[in-house]
Amino acid sequence: MGLKTSLYDSHLREAAKIVDFGGWDMPLHYGSQIDEHHAVRGDAAMFDVSHMAQIDLRGERTAPFLRRLLANDVAKLREPGKGLYSCMLRDDGGVVDDLIVYAMTPTWFRMVANAGTRAKDLAWLRAAAAPFEVDVIERPDLAMIAVQGPKARAKAATLFTPDAAARVCALGAFASAAFALAPVFATAEFRLPDAAASASGDCLVARTGYTGEDGFEISVPGFAGPAVWAALRGAGVLPAGLGARDTLRLEAGLSLYGNDLDEEHDPLASGVAWTVAFEPSDRDFIGRRSLEALRAAPSLRLRGLVLEDRGVLRSHQPVETASGPGAITSGTFSPTMNRAIALARLPAGSDGAAQVEIRGRKLAARIVDPPFVRHGKILVPM
Repeated sequence: MGLKTSLYDSHLREAAKIVDFGGWDMPLHYGSQIDEHHAVRGDAAMFDVSHMAQIDLRGERTAPFLRRLLANDVAKLREPGKGLYSCMLRDDGGVVDDLIVYAMTPTWFRMVANAGTRAKDLAWLRAAAAPFEVDVIERPDLAMIAVQGPKARAKAATLFTPDAAARVCALGAFASAAFALAPVFATAEFRLPDAAASASGDCLVARTGYTGEDGFEISVPGFAGPAVWAALRGAGVLPAGLGARDTLRLEAGLSLYGNDLDEEHDPLASGVAWTVAFEPSDRDFIGRRSLEALRAAPSLRLRGLVLEDRGVLRSHQPVETASGPGAITSGTFSPTMNRAIALARLPAGSDGAAQVEIRGRKLAARIVDPPFVRHGKILVPM
């Protein structure tokens, strides 16, 4: 038996197929992974992401600490609630983990990192935070639900009072708002009061996601998770599992830690070079010196592949290009495109045609720039 989120019983009531995911018992699907995928692309669906590591960082020097720790620069977060995506790096530029961090107050930041790297991340954070006297506080008491799709914001807004819903729906990308949670759980349609003056963070709503569609990630106390889930079901939001989450994120060209990101490769070779803030030049973040040398002469890039022949693309399959060999890091069948697609780490300069070796056969593929699909639209030539 693995670890369980506070929504585990809710998944069982929906007849979810439960699988082990990094030591957690999580829903793979609720009957049809394909239907769940299409629900996110065309309507709205929700995912239990409570297994993610939510971590509070508190202290007078939290901002300077994060400017040293992260490849991206939290100095960009000039307003409370703003967030950014970044990586923690080793000195050699290898990626310890990718994460989102929100600036809640000048002395309080909320970090959301990957579930499978929780223990490693906490040890890394605490060692790096000690000289800055920053407290690293894990928040296993919190649940998180991601509501994603073109109708996600409208349906999620039913959780809130009209004033609070207006604030939530006005959030820009990578922005969040904190609310105090109303102690009303007797009905499936509880509402969250607009308590802008409260910094309790009992409920944190962020306009973020991992699907290439619009939506929110909603963090609430674990005991409130089932009520929020039920309220969203009542608003017509379908449940979706890990299977659809993976096909959606791959269509959106979003990197997965352990596949497309790892400690052996730097962000410049992993599709997240845009998250490295080299300016200002005097910010000495961990890994900077290595990345400065690597960006002058990059040898690898993360590119997209579309399979021209019939077959299924999977991680670790070898790829041949005119510029040299590479390998698939993530592969799947795209329900939106009705084609096999992949992310692959290839020699810099690779373009045009490629061949993928699948069970001893070499199949034709085309090198493209991800994303493949965003906001329901196919973005690569078919």
